[in-house]
This record gives sequence, structure tokens and C-alpha cells, in this order.
Amino acid sequence: MAKNVLSKFRVRKGKVFEAPLENAFGRLVTPFEEFIHRQSSSGLLLMACAVIALVIANSPWQEWYKHILHLPVSYNFGEWSLSMSFHHWINDGLMAIFFLLVGLELKREFLVGELSELKHAVLPVMAAIGGMVVPALIFYLMNGGTPSERGWGIPMATDIAFAVGCIAILGNRVPRAVVTFLVALAIVDDLGAILVIAVWYTESVNTTALMAACALVAVMWLLKFAGVRRSAGYIFVGILLWYALYVTGVHATLAGVITAMAIPARPKYDPVAFSTFVKDIIRSFDRCFRPGDKIIANDALRARVTALDNGIHLVQSPLQRMETRLHTPVAFIVVPIFALANAGIPIDSFTSASAVLNPLTLGVICGLVFGKLIGIAGATWIGWKLGLGELPKSATFHHIVGVALLGGIGFTMSIFIAELAFAGENEMLIQAKAGVLLASVIAGVAGFLILRRAPIEESTQSDEAGHLDSPTTDIRPGHSETKDKDEGEQRKLP
Repeated sequence: MAKNVLSKFRVRKGKVFEAPLENAFGRLVTPFEEFIHRQSSSGLLLMACAVIALVIANSPWQEWYKHILHLPVSYNFGEWSLSMSFHHWINDGLMAIFFLLVGLELKREFLVGELSELKHAVLPVMAAIGGMVVPALIFYLMNGGTPSERGWGIPMATDIAFAVGCIAILGNRVPRAVVTFLVALAIVDDLGAILVIAVWYTESVNTTALMAACALVAVMWLLKFAGVRRSAGYIFVGILLWYALYVTGVHATLAGVITAMAIPARPKYDPVAFSTFVKDIIRSFDRCFRPGDKIIANDALRARVTALDNGIHLVQSPLQRMETRLHTPVAFIVVPIFALANAGIPIDSFTSASAVLNPLTLGVICGLVFGKLIGIAGATWIGWKLGLGELPKSATFHHIVGVALLGGIGFTMSIFIAELAFAGENEMLIQAKAGVLLASVIAGVAGFLILRRAPIEESTQSDEAGHLDSPTTDIRPGHSETKDKDEGEQRKLP
């Protein structure tokens, strides 16, 4: 993205230095970078990791797989020690980074995104609430009064990466506004899942550690009000908060969400102030420059370049910078590792009738497939008919049904809640995971087919250039569309 923007500007004077292999290497790296930044790539990788985990868990390597997951990993500092299995470090430690990104996305959406305006937020919020309540009720109706009733929170979740990945494969057949609708309701869904984890899946609370956690939260907000814009301070306090919550008994991954809420969302400079600042720096830079000078040997030039670099960071909010930096590692490292560690279950857990036709597995499947469909589509229809909101631009209710089915892809968050609900109860945990995997496949395929058959409007096709999987605009280096247009108009003048 940045390279495409930079390519619009042509260097008119001075020299541009390039390494001997820079252009050739760039031609190799750029397609890979574009692949990495596509939402569909994350979903495909997640799917591949789930399949790999299933294959390993049902192969001669299954004992090796279990041994690695249960391998103890310890951190020691003097007499202090923190020890957990490798599996727990992934679920409690690595997933805190995932929840940090979820928190940042939540905050951005409520401040400046689709959920910041009431008229746009009503239907996604109603859809998300319907998509949480109805699946939970269906699960409870099938499991109430049994030991498996603790899993009622499992079918409430939606996996954004998988769902958006399915839509991305369809390309311009799905209006961009429908993708925005899905992401908005999935983010509200994540907020509901976070609240469920915090309130219903916390066994006991250590009061002393809870007071320490509250003090650390106060420190983070003090940093915010003091104008601290460097992320390092918040991350350091967030790590201490993670440990405090771990000792407290509240699930430690919530430290990621709490830390995200404290990250400043307002930049130091607005666009006008930044433009003035840059112009002043450039004028000062030009005054200090002498023919033949090199920045490395001129302290005055180097000071102004440093000031410009600092200004570039200050025109972006810390929330924006951190969210951008976290997207790739979370999508391509954190979540795939989580899938590898948690999707490996015996294949006979969902290949025999006796394994699938039990209240727990059926409750998860019916909750995710039928509960999400009824809850999301039903709540959206009610809100639409009551005039509380409008359907996404260029969308029909056919698209909403497809989105509702894709909402049944629970995967990451559903498996995470299953791990909390049935910790230490291996048989029920396997049944719950089997339900999540089967439901995710059924919902994903059904949603994909429904959206593939949805009507395509002309306005949908015109959105192709802006779609999340469309190729970037091809702009020749040294030229911009605006500049070329202006030059063409000038040539037409007499």
C-alpha cells in the first residue's frame, strides 16, 4: 500500500541510490507481501493448520504431538518461578496478543468505524446479539441439567478470519458493504465472548492479586492522561497485568483487551498541523543544505530528518500504529499456532454416529449452524422491518442469510471457550471440539454457496477496485492519475 502511494511521486532532482539486486529482489518480495496482507490468506492458513493438526493427531506421531503440548515451560528469576505446559502458554500467553488486537479493533470500530454511527451500528449490533443469544439457548435446551451445560458459551462465537476468508474467495460477487457488516457484527460478537469469559468462566478470585491488577490498570490510564504515546510503556504494564490476572484467577488473556482500551486513539497532530510541521521542517532542511552535503556527515540535516521521522509517528495514533503492526503476526503466527495446538482431536470423534449424536456435540453444531442463522438473520430482519436500520448498500436479504451462515464458523474463539468450559474433562472437550469443527465446515460451505448464488448488482461490480481482495491499482512510478489527467486536460486547451 505504502509503496503504491510512494510510486505516485517522481524524484525530479538529486540522486536515488539502489543496491545492485534491489529491483530484482523487490519484484520477488512484492507479490508475497500482497499475499500476506490479504484477509483470505489468513483464513486459508488457519484452515491448513487445522487440517495438519487433525492429521498429526491421528497418525503415528500423535504421542509426539501430545508430548510437545504437555511439555513444561518455566520462567525463573531467583526464587520466583512461573511454570505452565506449552499448551497453556499458547492458550493463556500467546492468545493474549490475539485479544490485544481484538481490543484495538473493538476500540477503533466504536470510535471511527462502522459502529461509531448509530444508524450504521443498529443492525450489526442487533445481528450480533441475536447471533449470541439464540445459539446459547439452543445449546442449553439440549444440554441443560447435565454436566455439559457449562459449554453454553461455545456456539456464541464467530471466527472473523475464516468468515472473511470465505467471502474473499468470492471476490466482487459480494458487495463491500456486506463484508463491513460481517466484520462489525463479528467484532460485537467478540465483545460478547470476552464478557462471557470474564464473568462465567472464572472459577475463583484472589482478592490481593485483583487489587494489584486494578492498580496496574490505573497506571496505564495515568500514562494515557500524561500524554505517553510510545507503545512500549503500555506493553510493559500490560505484561505485569497479565501476570496479576493469571494469579487472580480471571483468565489472563483479558489483559490484552484491557491494555488495548488504554492505548491512546488520538494522534498528536491533526492533518493541518502535520502539513504545517512538514513544510516548516522541509524549509529548514533546505536552508541547512549545501551542495555536496551528505546527511550522514551533516548534524543539522540529520536533526531535521529525525524531527520529521518523529512527526510522522505522531500524526498516527498509537492505536492505529499498534493495530497495523499486530495484524500480520497475529494472523500468520499466533492464530495458526493456536489452531495447531487445539484442533488435533481423534478422527473417530466425528466419523461415527455415536460420537456425533450426543447432546454436547449436537448442541454445538445446532447452535452454530441453526442458532447463528436464526439469530443473525432474524434479528436483522426485525430491525430492518421496524425501520431501525438499513441493509448494507447493494445488499439483499439473500446476502444477510449467507452472512448469518458464515457467522456459524466459530473455530478460534469457540475452541478457546471450550478449553475453559471443559478444562480437565478430556472426553467432553473432544466432543465440543468435534462439534465446533463440524459446524464450522457445514456453516462455511453453506454460507459460501448461498453467497455464490446471490444476485450481483452493477454497483457491486463497481466496488471491485475497493474490495478487500482486489488487486492494487497499477500506477507507473513517477506518475499519478491526477497528474496525468491534469496534463491531458492542458494538452486539450488551445
